[in-house]
Amino acid sequence: MNQTDIIWRNYEFRLYLGSTAFSGVAFAMQQLLLAWILIDILELPATQVGVVQAAVGIPGIFLMLLGGARADGVDPRSLLLQVYSLAPLLPLFLIVIISFEQLGVLSVLLWGLGMSVVVSYSSPAQQAILNRVASSAVQKAVSAATAIGFMVQMLGLGVAGTMDALGLMPVLSFQALCIVLGAFAVRRLNPRVPARTGSDSALANILAGLKAVYQHKVILQVLAINFVSSIFNAGTFMTVFPFIIKRVYEGDALLLSMMMIIFYGGATASNFIMIRLMPLTHPGRAFLITQFSRMLILGIMWINPNFWLFALATIGWGLNMGVTTTLARTIVQESASEEYRARILSVYSLGLLGSPPIGALLLGWIIESFGTLNALVPAIIISIILFLYGVFWSDVYQYKSPEH
Repeated sequence: MNQTDIIWRNYEFRLYLGSTAFSGVAFAMQQLLLAWILIDILELPATQVGVVQAAVGIPGIFLMLLGGARADGVDPRSLLLQVYSLAPLLPLFLIVIISFEQLGVLSVLLWGLGMSVVVSYSSPAQQAILNRVASSAVQKAVSAATAIGFMVQMLGLGVAGTMDALGLMPVLSFQALCIVLGAFAVRRLNPRVPARTGSDSALANILAGLKAVYQHKVILQVLAINFVSSIFNAGTFMTVFPFIIKRVYEGDALLLSMMMIIFYGGATASNFIMIRLMPLTHPGRAFLITQFSRMLILGIMWINPNFWLFALATIGWGLNMGVTTTLARTIVQESASEEYRARILSVYSLGLLGSPPIGALLLGWIIESFGTLNALVPAIIISIILFLYGVFWSDVYQYKSPEH
């Protein structure tokens, strides 16, 4: 029996995928809901949208590290249950605000900040569970989990895209329901005795995790590349992409959701392809080459092509992002020791979720100062710089997977 058959027949792994699928739908909806409420319903300029997105996301940087430290010292399943039990109150809060016709920047900021806290605090625990249920097939399990994650993101974006037609309240109700179902799915996972049972302070545990990252050269270098890349690439998708749809192609919420869906469709396809190719001997090489190729895709978007070509480039961007995201997580996940795994993965998640808000501040200003499409240029330049650094000044290109 090959590794692909092993992971799909693993009952615990299937339960894990179910738990991440339900919560993933709710969190994917958040991405589009926040952007479109700010851009279309409240009609804020790009500079203010960037500030609100940064205010929502930056606190998650600190909570991500705290969540990782916490998940290494407790059963991560129990931590997820606690967070998911409270999270449905957030969309219900916004529903109440809307029913009293008091929707404004402050209420949206509170709701967005709360959801950011949920995602940031729970993400390291969710990822730490994967190693336990994956057994020896870590690369394939990461790719499969990422592919399912992208699929449910498409579902969440499709539902969120109906907000103009159905209204915000039904869409937010669906978001709350998905989180509740995610909590029930997590509850079915088997509990686990934590790898670390000390009583160190949260700060000491966080610092120990950061030290573990610093001492592992390849992990540190992959995380650094991933963090810088996310500032400009994930930040571009979060902030610039919605403005391109609205201002350049004069689209609505449904068109934005459809474009985001085909983006994640490309990401899903790339992960199913990688499941067949994994385990890779040198995943770092594919990671860096894919980083470099992103400049060509964003370059096509920058020249303001016909919409059909823009849509094809969006699919290519999704394929590209699916590869880089999965390979970065694979290298970190299979290299991290069990004692520090959740804390190291919290730093990885910080790069994915904490850096786009930083990019939103800069990119929002670039949009209003230099034009919407010109906000793609920083990501193009960064893709080249990161490739050169990874090949000539890091050990990532030579990294060899322990699965071989």
